[in-house]
Amino acid sequence: MKPLDRIFDTARANPRRIILPEGDDLRVAEAAARLTDENLARVVLMNGPDIPGVTALNPAEAPDLVELSTHWHQMRAARGMTAERALIEMRDPIRQAAMRVRLDQADGTVGGAVATTADTVRAALQIIGKAPDAGIVSSFFLMLSRGPEAPFQGGMIFADCGLVIEPAAIDLAAIARSAAASCQQLLNEKPRVALLSFSTAGSAEHPSLMRIREALALIRAADPDLEVDGELQFDAALDEAIRARKAPDSRLSGRANVFVFPDLASGNIGYKIAQRLGGLTAIGPILQGLAKPANDLSRGCTPDDIIAATAVTAVQAGSNDARSS
Repeated sequence: MKPLDRIFDTARANPRRIILPEGDDLRVAEAAARLTDENLARVVLMNGPDIPGVTALNPAEAPDLVELSTHWHQMRAARGMTAERALIEMRDPIRQAAMRVRLDQADGTVGGAVATTADTVRAALQIIGKAPDAGIVSSFFLMLSRGPEAPFQGGMIFADCGLVIEPAAIDLAAIARSAAASCQQLLNEKPRVALLSFSTAGSAEHPSLMRIREALALIRAADPDLEVDGELQFDAALDEAIRARKAPDSRLSGRANVFVFPDLASGNIGYKIAQRLGGLTAIGPILQGLAKPANDLSRGCTPDDIIAATAVTAVQAGSNDARSS
């Protein structure tokens, strides 16, 4: 079964309540209708048209707006937030969606078709917050092959391609471990993690490589059963025959399915090359490390992109429930 079909089946088995805060965008409204028709989520649509089966909500006139703003005021009062300012900010759809997720009124939220990544991620970080066991909030793209002619079949995780600009070794280790968990969660595969660089197994020496090697040591100390190796060039991580020549002592047992880039520049460039030249489908950026799911969209997204991101969010919500039970 294709990875996206499996994600859709998982979402459909237990539809989650997901808020789409940008319903005045036609792409979001179309996605809301299709998500409902396909039983992939129980959609709450803010500022959107009336759609059968979809819960409509006007955030500026919500009956519980004062209650939501009171929570926001209490959370930020030590940072100078006033009650008046909290009321104004809680009318914002992106912030209000995040607050409703925080208060368990919804299982997740997906925004960013209109709002910037900075605004979407900031609301998630400030309102929903980091999961207690997460070292850092980061992001990944789910990269999927498009057909039988593709150079590989199935899916891969690329991290971090959308959020952490220059991760320190401890951050890189946290990103890798979160990405491994996301691989298990979404691809239903044993994670095989490659820490990418321009060097393979000591073929080069440079101060920048020490951060990757330190991250590897941290990962192995924290999770000795995880299949992880680095530093690896991309070809060695992808191709077992090349890896056998370049890194014969590698602990990876097959093609890596989690690729951890050393910084945001290389990650963002890498996923776009894979998408535009390699023909892979890129779903994301998907956030990992939050207490509850909230995900970002590209402002160039299509309704299909919104549907896929919402289904992923629903699967994340189900996994969160399983961990907390």
